[in-house]
Amino acid sequence: MNPFINLGIRHDIVNAISELGFENPTPIQEQSIPVLLTGSNDFVGLAQTGTGKTAAFGLPLLELLDFEENHPQALVLCPTRELCLQITNDIKNYAKHMNNVNVVAVYGGASIQDQLRQIKRGVQIVVATPGRMLDIINRKAINFSQVKFVVLDEADEMLNMGFQEDIDSILSTTPDEKKTWLFSATMPSEVRRIAKKYMTDPFELTMGEKNTGNVNIDHEYYVVRARDKYAAFKRIVDNNPEIFGIVFCRTKIETQEIAESLIKDGYNADALHGDLSQQQRDKVMKRYRERSLQLLIATDVAARGIDVNDVTHVINYSLPDEIENYTHRSGRTARAGKTGVSIAIINSKELGKIRQIERTIGKKFVKAEIPTGFDVCEKQLFALVHKVHNVTVNEAQIEQYIPRIMDEFKDLEKEEVIKRFASLEFNRFLDYYSNAPDLNAPADDFRRDGERGERGMRDAGGKSEYTRLFINLGSVDEFNRGDLLGYICNNSKISGRTVGKIDVKGVYSFFEVSNGDVDQVVNNFKGVEFKGREVRIEISGEGTSSSRSGGGERREGGYQRREGGGGFNRDRNSGGGGRREGGFNRDRNSGGGNSGGGGFRDFSGKPREERPERRRRF
Repeated sequence: MNPFINLGIRHDIVNAISELGFENPTPIQEQSIPVLLTGSNDFVGLAQTGTGKTAAFGLPLLELLDFEENHPQALVLCPTRELCLQITNDIKNYAKHMNNVNVVAVYGGASIQDQLRQIKRGVQIVVATPGRMLDIINRKAINFSQVKFVVLDEADEMLNMGFQEDIDSILSTTPDEKKTWLFSATMPSEVRRIAKKYMTDPFELTMGEKNTGNVNIDHEYYVVRARDKYAAFKRIVDNNPEIFGIVFCRTKIETQEIAESLIKDGYNADALHGDLSQQQRDKVMKRYRERSLQLLIATDVAARGIDVNDVTHVINYSLPDEIENYTHRSGRTARAGKTGVSIAIINSKELGKIRQIERTIGKKFVKAEIPTGFDVCEKQLFALVHKVHNVTVNEAQIEQYIPRIMDEFKDLEKEEVIKRFASLEFNRFLDYYSNAPDLNAPADDFRRDGERGERGMRDAGGKSEYTRLFINLGSVDEFNRGDLLGYICNNSKISGRTVGKIDVKGVYSFFEVSNGDVDQVVNNFKGVEFKGREVRIEISGEGTSSSRSGGGERREGGYQRREGGGGFNRDRNSGGGGRREGGFNRDRNSGGGNSGGGGFRDFSGKPREERPERRRRF
């Protein structure tokens, strides 16, 4: 007897899920379904991705709703199109032995007219992304006055994506007496506030500790120089011949670039990001689910809702900006009780972020070494041997060719035939990895405590690999890091992979580019305007190898203390020991001399009093 019967699920639903391969309930299902079946509580369920949350709320909905009535009785809100479609299909599969169950998926990127027609025909369960749902509500094309249950799935991600106002507007159209069920992989303060706002004394269920990662996932990190990142990534992939993975990048530009480079290099890969049409996204996901793609290169938003079995590896080509997103990324593997590996490829300046993630997920990363060329060749050779040994032979079809095959090999000994078969694939990797360099970041890049050195990543000669540049655009111009990366790459015609850290401030920003690209960036931005004003790119003295102080000044904690003056001076490149009378000075490029009053200066070296248009405080 299927154990789901004991949870209170009726036979026709249990028969359907048995046909889908559901044998035993997961912990979240086992503990939440009996509570939700009462229909009398608001509910907060905290569990990692891949633990079966869709069935945890989908099965109780099928038990509690009246399918003789053709009006909306349940609304499920989720962050992405992929997750919306997945939930809709899952609920339809659970209900395939039931009559008159109508579930409609409402999401952007598809015809709104088709969705309106489906709603008009009658629906009991609406599964929707907030943006498209709000569009339909504003058209007065749906009535939620009789909704009994609202489910907020992946609530943390919906808030991260800025759907707070949309959720407020949608829920304002539903009855006060409805029951709200909230499911989330992490529980940041924003999710806690939404629970408090929309729920009354909810039943709270936490599987494992809050915000922790799946215990079946091994976490590894590799430290490489920025210029070696792509080569190191390929070597990690080659060292795992059976890899079936998802590779996460921070931006759409980086995602597309990595995917195109992999395809060019002969890998079965493709990109998934927000600039693709729904038809393109569906095509990519179909190929990935059919395993004709080995690597799916994706952004965080695009990958939400991907529920593909047997993903072996998650590779963080770039670490996420938000620590909580690492939990969502790694949760794409080790689903349904299986094991998986989550890999981060970092440079030494990101070690601190690895420590933050460790504290968040409650699990240590293992520092791994980029394999040598010999290691990769050996791994590929035995993967080929294993594949040959386990191949299924179609006796009936191949029998007619055996005489010709044996005749071709008649002058070869058994050992010679084996060597030649093995060499077919082995030679390719042997040629590629002959004289392969060591891609691990050298120990000189680290302090004794394993953190990044004060001057950042350096080459063998001690020189910084990156130059930090200043740009007079920032958050007031509605730029975030991803937007600024795209703007820089589009105007300077450089690859996103050569851009390092981006630090967006209010009216200006800093970004790092490899030393070889500095002239190209500066020259290509000459004459560029943004909203009628000239865009300025300058080499920043802050945090670069060019930082220096003049005279016999003593540095303390990054500041320069003047023996004769009162207070600190933040001058990065002062030329002399002129006396400062008091206060702070933030001049990045002053020429020394006396400066009365210690007033602030901007990056041109002129006091701000002389430049009224730049009076905004940094």
